[in-house]
Amino acid sequence: MDAEKERLIRRYAEGGISWHDLQGLGFSDYVQVLGGLGELGLRPPIAPMEGPNVAARLRGRALLRQALLERS
Repeated sequence: MDAEKERLIRRYAEGGISWHDLQGLGFSDYVQVLGGLGELGLRPPIAPMEGPNVAARLRGRALLRQALLERS
């Protein structure tokens, strides 16, 4: 991976730029981004818990937690 793409992926992981920004800067496939994050040992950014989808996100997290508890 070249230095510029690495810099952009690091900024993405930090929440400094969005996937939309990356597309405008030459990334055509999100798999490229995920691969770059993996190579650098980074994770995709997590959206802040704000806005109209918070309730749905919290319900989804609760469902996942419950499912995991039931499997243990």
